[in-house]
Amino acid sequence: MNKIVCRLATLFGIAGLFAGCSSPIPNRNIVGELFPSVKGRNLEGVEKSLPDEFKGKKVILILGYEQKTQFDVDRWGIGFFTAELPLPPVYEIPTIPGLLPSLFKDAIDGGMRSGIPKESWKDVITVYGGDGAVLTGWTGTEVARNCRVILLDESSKVLWMHDKGYGLPPLKSLLDVLKSGGGK
Repeated sequence: MNKIVCRLATLFGIAGLFAGCSSPIPNRNIVGELFPSVKGRNLEGVEKSLPDEFKGKKVILILGYEQKTQFDVDRWGIGFFTAELPLPPVYEIPTIPGLLPSLFKDAIDGGMRSGIPKESWKDVITVYGGDGAVLTGWTGTEVARNCRVILLDESSKVLWMHDKGYGLPPLKSLLDVLKSGGGK
């Protein structure tokens, strides 16, 4: 079993090198745009069509493009936990473009499941391959270690977004939007 894990790690390392060779896509301000139509699978193994999954409800999405993004995602999570107002549902959207990672999505999802409590698996929806490329192209990939935090309205239009890393001013900005009615 360890040999298989080592071979997968080697393949992912090679895939990471190839991904690192691609040029970053300039980040975009997507406020006012509709979330693009993509398919993903949550960590329970259930296929999801996005943004249809969120129609009729306001949601916060956290898109991550690299494993190193988890540090930023965790800081946002702590900020959300300490917020003094009810938040809309929060979904984590790991986004992994490219053919090679798509071939190993079961192993990648298994690795994510091992580090995430089972009760949260339904809220982690991974988007692979060409659909992953749709999302990275939509938001941009400059400073990919920063997650993209997006507030969608009930019709899947972006009300707010941030892609420059966690900080108290951006959290306050999001909470202000929610308080002003952007969160109803």
